[in-house]
Amino acid sequence: MTTVDPNPTSPPAALAEPTTAVRRGWIALLFAANLGVWMAFFTPIQVLLPQQLGQIAPANKETMLAVVTGLGALAAVIANPLAGALSDRTCLRAGRWEFGRRHIWTLGGAVLGALALVLLAQARTVLAVTVGWVAAQVCLNAMLASLTAAVPDRVPVTQRGGVSGWVGIPQALGLVLGVVLVTAVVTGTAAGYLALAAVVLLLALPFALRTVDDPLPRTHRPPLRGLFRGLWVSPRRYPDFGWAWITRFLVQLGNALGTLYLLYFLTDEVRVADPEAGLLVLILLYTAGLTATTVVAGRLSDRTGRRKVFVIAAGVVIAVAALLLAIAPTWPMALAAALLLGGGYGVYLSVDAALITQVLPKATDRAKDLGVINIANSAPQVLGPAISAPIVVHLGGYPALYATTAAVTLLGSVLVLKIRSVP
Repeated sequence: MTTVDPNPTSPPAALAEPTTAVRRGWIALLFAANLGVWMAFFTPIQVLLPQQLGQIAPANKETMLAVVTGLGALAAVIANPLAGALSDRTCLRAGRWEFGRRHIWTLGGAVLGALALVLLAQARTVLAVTVGWVAAQVCLNAMLASLTAAVPDRVPVTQRGGVSGWVGIPQALGLVLGVVLVTAVVTGTAAGYLALAAVVLLLALPFALRTVDDPLPRTHRPPLRGLFRGLWVSPRRYPDFGWAWITRFLVQLGNALGTLYLLYFLTDEVRVADPEAGLLVLILLYTAGLTATTVVAGRLSDRTGRRKVFVIAAGVVIAVAALLLAIAPTWPMALAAALLLGGGYGVYLSVDAALITQVLPKATDRAKDLGVINIANSAPQVLGPAISAPIVVHLGGYPALYATTAAVTLLGSVLVLKIRSVP
């Protein structure tokens, strides 16, 4: 919240390219807010929804889980860019005071998302679970859209790799902490949802309440009549943005292919005695690899001013890890592959996120355009099962699946060379 600018001719801070480095406290608060979002995203999918649907519909739990998570993913694909577009157009004023265009969405998304999780704790039918999860996805994606825009809004280009690294860590850490929270700290599905609701509020509200959010003058607000038409970003007019979307989609598709059947891979191909415990070990190694590389790679990218070489190197590392699983499906090789996958994805996560902020078409549409990019994150989660299932069942099994993972990931990372405006 801030006072109205007395000099209406000055350029609006909300649309200016940031030049002042953000401080560690700001990064820590953004890190915490993202951690809350990703814990709320991943923990229900991995633990709470399977448990809940197993109790409600034990005979059809696999099908019901696919329906609920599929509808949730579809809601995410729609809600993220739409919420981003609305955030770009938000102008709130009360008397002499104007409010920024982002924090109201972070605050509202956190509060309503927490409420949706509370409602999920009370759900007793498949329909109630579906409605609750779709509502949670809509609210949390509205929150995520505003948080994602914080980097291009506030962080200078020379600092974006490092900051993006810190922001990327919660994507892996959120899963680990979320699973620990609902299995070791609290017990029961309802208690798990309530704990997640509290976590979202505790981690997200400080960023929304304690950091600056520049208001958007009404004279610079994009017209509402172009809201839906503006969700399409022409790849001919903005080719670098188009190539950035394609590279992100392919790498995330490779990630979806490589992780979807990991538990079954350990059970049927590696034949681990305790597949669930083995999966937890792989997740921990993956998280360790990601945490070790993402901030370091981002800072190196900032110092050198180069992005594409890091993205390609990350793709090569991920592809090598996938090929190890295809060629030698053993437990020691799975451990090595998990560490390599995490390390490679950590490099990709920070540097590619920084690269994308440099190819956004307009300052007025940052959140919307990043929401369009987020479709490249969500859509592979829907397409992954449709592609991987026939590969495993009919087209060569797990070696073919992980070879495909390597090929798709490598193609996605190499196509970053098509981007001309970023070195």
